Amino acid sequence: MASTKSKINILDKPLSKGKSEINISTFGLLFCEIVQYCQNRVYTVPELQGKLSDLGYHVGQRMVDLLFVRERNFKRETKLLNMLVFIKSVMWRAVFGKEADKLEHANDDEKTYYLIENETIVNKFISVPKDKGTLNCAAFIAGMIEAVLVGCNFPAKVTAHWHKGTTFMIKFEESVIAREKTAEGR
Repeated sequence: MASTKSKINILDKPLSKGKSEINISTFGLLFCEIVQYCQNRVYTVPELQGKLSDLGYHVGQRMVDLLFVRERNFKRETKLLNMLVFIKSVMWRAVFGKEADKLEHANDDEKTYYLIENETIVNKFISVPKDKGTLNCAAFIAGMIEAVLVGCNFPAKVTAHWHKGTTFMIKFEESVIAREKTAEGR
């Protein structure tokens, strides 16, 4: 007696979320090669950070759709603070396996927010030469954050700075703040 098993077509299988973790040494090696690749194509530290930010921007653009499809069922954030909390928690967890350490609002400027990470993984494996002392490889992550914000209609400029570990300064355009004030005034 032959049993007949129906074969499942690959198109009928659900999409896999994939393994959410990779080997840390593999990531370190890959990121070091990215930094070395960029370093060979620039002459100054600001150019290198700009190149890393551009590469991070490309990664962030692709993450926007992925995160909102998987985590939010296609629903995007419309409020500024909710979007920043989404980046601090959901995006950070998807990329680094944990939430970012702090999110702060600047006291003197309503357009500026700070996302603080005590020890970024991208700086963990990079030894900075003395002639490039101001280099912060977290510019790659700053590019990712900027792409996610811009892709969700929160235009901003994001830069990485050495302060309390690594601080990502998020400076929103005036239109975002005006839109936020209008939404609160309803």
